[in-house]
This record gives sequence, C-alpha cells and structure tokens, in this order.
Amino acid sequence: MSAMNSHVIILVGAGPAGMAVASSLAKAGHEVIILNRDIKFGGLAEYGIFPSKLKLRGGLKKQYWELLERPNVHYFGNVSTGNGKDLTVEDVRNLGASAVVFSIGAQGTKAIGVEGDSAQGVFHAKDVVYHFNRLPGFGDRPFDMGKHVAIIGAGDVMVDISHWLIRYKKVERVTAIVRRGPAERKYNPKEIRAVCANMDVDGIAKEVVRIKDRLAAVGQKADEVLKALTDEFTKCEPKVSDTKMGFKFLASPKRILVDGSNRVRGLEMEDNKLDPKGEDTVAVGLKQYYEFPCDAVIFAVGDKVDETVGLPYKSGMFVTNPNKTGNDPDDAFFQAYDETTGKIVDGVFLAGWARKASEGLVGIAKRDGDWCAEVVNRYLATKTSGSHSGAKVVLDKLVSILKAHKSHPVDLRGLRVLESREKSHQGATDCIGEFKYASNQDMIELIERGKAQ
Repeated sequence: MSAMNSHVIILVGAGPAGMAVASSLAKAGHEVIILNRDIKFGGLAEYGIFPSKLKLRGGLKKQYWELLERPNVHYFGNVSTGNGKDLTVEDVRNLGASAVVFSIGAQGTKAIGVEGDSAQGVFHAKDVVYHFNRLPGFGDRPFDMGKHVAIIGAGDVMVDISHWLIRYKKVERVTAIVRRGPAERKYNPKEIRAVCANMDVDGIAKEVVRIKDRLAAVGQKADEVLKALTDEFTKCEPKVSDTKMGFKFLASPKRILVDGSNRVRGLEMEDNKLDPKGEDTVAVGLKQYYEFPCDAVIFAVGDKVDETVGLPYKSGMFVTNPNKTGNDPDDAFFQAYDETTGKIVDGVFLAGWARKASEGLVGIAKRDGDWCAEVVNRYLATKTSGSHSGAKVVLDKLVSILKAHKSHPVDLRGLRVLESREKSHQGATDCIGEFKYASNQDMIELIERGKAQ
C-alpha cells in the first residue's frame, strides 16, 4: 500500500475481536496503535476461558505475538480509556488517527436485581472467572465460597465455575439452579466431562422425580429426560475431590437470605412450571416458595457494557447506527451513533462484545473483528491519508499525554520481559496450569527491573 492510502488507526482493547481488527488492518498496510487496559493482550482469551484449555489459549497467543511483532503495529498495555482513566474517549479521538475502533468488551455486569444481592458471598460469574484466571484486581482478592455454593445458570460458564469449585476449591457441594427443566440445559455435553465424576447421581434422580408431574404436563417423560441427562456423564475427567454436584430444576431465586453479619445463609426460591412456547418452553412462577440453604451464590446472568467509558450508551449497550447502509457487512452495525444529534460519530467504530455483549466466544469475536475491519477499510477508502497525521505524530502525541498523566504504558519489550519471568516460574502452577502474576504493580516492577538489566 502506498503511503498515500496508508492510514493510522487506533484500536482500544486487545481481546479476540480487537486483535482480529488489528490483524486485518495491519495486513492491509495501515499503521495500527493498540491501547489495552490490561498489561497483557488477549482479553477473554487470556482471562475468560477455562484455564485447562491451554491449547486453545496457546494457539491464540502465538498469533497475537506475531501480530504485535509487525513493524506497523504499536502496543500500549496498561492504558485504560474512559472518564477519569489514562485517556478519555475525546483524548483518543484528538490524537489525529483516521479512525478509532473500540473493542473493549462488555466490562459492566447486569444488576442481579434480587433482594440481598449485596450480601457477602454473592458473586457475579464474570468476577469469579476473572479471579481464577488471575486478572489483576480479581486474581489477588480472596473469594470466600464456604462449603455449599449455588450457581444460577445452566450454561458453559456454570460448568467452568463448577469445575474450579470442585477441582481446586474442593468445596463440599455445588448446586446448579436452573429456571427450567433438565431438557432445557444449555451447556455443551463435552464440557460436562470436566465435572461429571462428581455428580450426585442419586440426588439428581430424586430431583427429577420431584418435578416429574410438571415435566409430564408439557409432554416430557421424567425417565427419558433423566436418562438423556445422565447419559452425558461419560468420559469424565478423573475425580480429585469429594465435592458433590447436583441440580435444582424449575427454580428461580427470589431473595438472598442473610445471617446477622450480612453473610449468605441461603436462597428463597420460587417453584416454576413449564409452559409450551412454540417449539420451546418458558418457566412460569407458581408463587410457591421455599428456603434453600447455601453459603455462596454465583449469578451467571450475562453482561452489559460499561456506561462510564464515554461512548453513546443506552440500556446496557453502546449505541450503533440504526440506519442500515445496505452494504455487506452493514456499516451501520459497527458505527458509533449519537442519538442526541441523530448522527454517526465520525470515524468511531465498535467491534466484538462492545458492539453486542455476550455474543458467542472467541470464534464469533474474531469474525466480528474481521467484519469491522472491512467496514473500516471502506471508510478509509473515502479519506485521503494526507489529511490525517502520520504514525510518528500520533505516537509522539500519545506518549506525551500518557507522560503528563503519569501513566505506565507497557510495550512489546516489556511484555517479553514479563513472559520470560512467568515462564521461569513453571514449577509453581495452580488451577490455571501456568504461573501468572495477579497484580499490576508486581508486573510493572518486574518489567522495569528487567528492562534496566
């Protein structure tokens, strides 16, 4: 690409979506500057997938390192963007790049909205996943789970958290609380192999008998449903603890019950029945309540974006252009949009979970990034690069702002120092199968020392 049509793009967020955008734009010959909140790149690929899936993580890491080593890619880790952060959205937009892409994920968490949700022992699934993946701010904080943990949800995240509780925390009991019945479980049968050696099969059989009439009412036969559920408990990973895992079906948490010191002592649950809805079913509350004792509750209830970033925001999402352009992929889906002016925010794009929260995993985020890069390339084709600053000007401006804000950006060289230090710790592994520092301060100090040598 001639210098004439080469542009400077700033990418905020280095998770799977952001790295896909960066990769496409860098290969197209543009100069790409990546600003990432965490010191390490990878986002949920680094801090969100279950640690034992090291092969998947290793493959992604290798691709990401190769990308960051390209001469037209410039990485700044430990730089957060948002109101009151290292850089505001306005700071980033004023650096003089041709376009800015925000792929900062969905860092907010949906309110649980259940009475007692501020009690000690109530956790968001995302925080727990960040904790066992050692994300700074979460990995270095105690997560006291007690003996019996209830997890609200029936998807893969519930299984990942159960895996950690059974294998590493070795709690006495884990119960998955499911609004609907066994037939409506959402997790992948392959994932359940991580925990099925610990299933309380007798307890699960009793639980299905308890709800058999409500299953029959929608044409589900209890014995068939139970067989389908327990037939998936094959090829289980070897048992390493005595934890018992079970399910509570047709149950919705209504209130968190606490003791005198505001610690969780249980849940008030409502019994549900199933109603048919097209091909599927919905859970309908029966207004019959009972107490379910437990020491901790983990809600796997989904994510929303962080409204404090400073991008146009509405009901859990950043706002994208409602006016379709008819292109494929449609530019409108990726353009930030200001409803107060009724105009797109020129040159600002969204990708990945920042565009649509909780939508699939790494593969979907990557595809979203590829599509976003196509949209950005189309936009750049309408601009002459001469009207924008070159990479050196933008980088100099960025470095001086970060200095003035006393920020501590980490570059590629710093990441290499950190990586070699963490690798030398290989003996000290825990549930994540690799050693990781869980505090930003420790990482920064190590990097400074390593660079000085």
